[in-house]
Amino acid sequence: MTARIERIDALEILDSRGNPTIRVNVHLDNGITGTASVPSGASTGENEAVELRDGDAGRYGGKGVRKAVENVEGRISAALKGRDPLDQAELDQIMIDLDGTPTKADLGANAILGVSQALCRAAAATSGMPLYAYLGGVGATHLPIPMMNVLNGGKHADSGMDFQEFMIYPHGAPSFAEALRYGAETFHALKKILTKQGYSTGVGDEGGFAPKLKSNDEACDLIVEAIEAAGYRPGADIAIALDPAASSFFEEGVYRLSRSGQGDLSSDDIVALFRRWVEKYPIVSIEDSHAESDWAGYSAITAALGDRIQIVGDDNLVTNTRFIAKGIAEKACNAALIKLNQIGTVSETVSAIQMCRKAGWAYVISHRSGETEDPFIADFAVAMGGGQIKTGSACRSERIAKYNRLLEIEHALGSRAVLGA
Repeated sequence: MTARIERIDALEILDSRGNPTIRVNVHLDNGITGTASVPSGASTGENEAVELRDGDAGRYGGKGVRKAVENVEGRISAALKGRDPLDQAELDQIMIDLDGTPTKADLGANAILGVSQALCRAAAATSGMPLYAYLGGVGATHLPIPMMNVLNGGKHADSGMDFQEFMIYPHGAPSFAEALRYGAETFHALKKILTKQGYSTGVGDEGGFAPKLKSNDEACDLIVEAIEAAGYRPGADIAIALDPAASSFFEEGVYRLSRSGQGDLSSDDIVALFRRWVEKYPIVSIEDSHAESDWAGYSAITAALGDRIQIVGDDNLVTNTRFIAKGIAEKACNAALIKLNQIGTVSETVSAIQMCRKAGWAYVISHRSGETEDPFIADFAVAMGGGQIKTGSACRSERIAKYNRLLEIEHALGSRAVLGA
């Protein structure tokens, strides 16, 4: 007998920044419950799906999510009750139609995504399969290479760096477990180097160190030094990936690198800067090199460097097929960052990935800076087979939860497990 949705409930919980977010439970009439918790971003694109916040200044500074909880337990639960949890695309579309806005601002993208992910978990459990196998089928055997955040700047930390994320990418490892080891050892080597040079080793939102460095360039120099100190070869064993999050320092048509004292740069200057960096450092990926409105800048850097490295769109694409299609047409990138809560449902996220595949683009499954301990994206990354994941540094339990889940999946797959796409 086919299982049916019996009821859906939700509660307000806290994310890794201590701000409210939502957890959803989908209860089926066969006794199975699917649960999911929704993250929240700090560096967000203007076209992202909208989180619903209460706006009550007397409670959590207006960031409460009781309205989102009410929408889950009221309108969404009523619309989905009695339906088959295996009909993911249909159920997601019901919620999209019920909301009726282009950014899910009525019900709240946080409410809709929580239900969408919890439905997916309930359906996988009903089918007797782990989540990655339910979503990805028999071909879900590829573990992602981690883009491990080791230095935080921009909106993610009060540091001396304009650029938001400096990551290590252990693409030379033979397995996910070894890639994680390469990254963790380099992370600890970097801590020793920072301590020796008198820098703080406090961490930012995603677990990377947040020292007051003298320049953005110094961050890359320190990472290369740490890779070597850990016993690895820069470029061959471990490369560098960047997420400048350029929208955060784009003002009045110029890129203001005020934290590092590099002054105002034009869009072309940014291209020239990264061209120099790619020559100097073992960089293999740059995300959000330009502001989300600077499509010409994205196209320029893709033309200049796209045949050598990965140019990733995030704030300009927001996991939305409409903007990904524009990016493909304008040759603005050659890869997309994929965030479930940017678009708001599992099925729409899968559609975004399918569009990337058709265009020959790479794609990177990503966490958010305000995370929970829910490891959904670990299973999702394996299911989608893109071979890359961003889920933070080698510290903070909300980041480690994803890494540990990937270790479990690799162990379960055994000899079938493959690292990368």
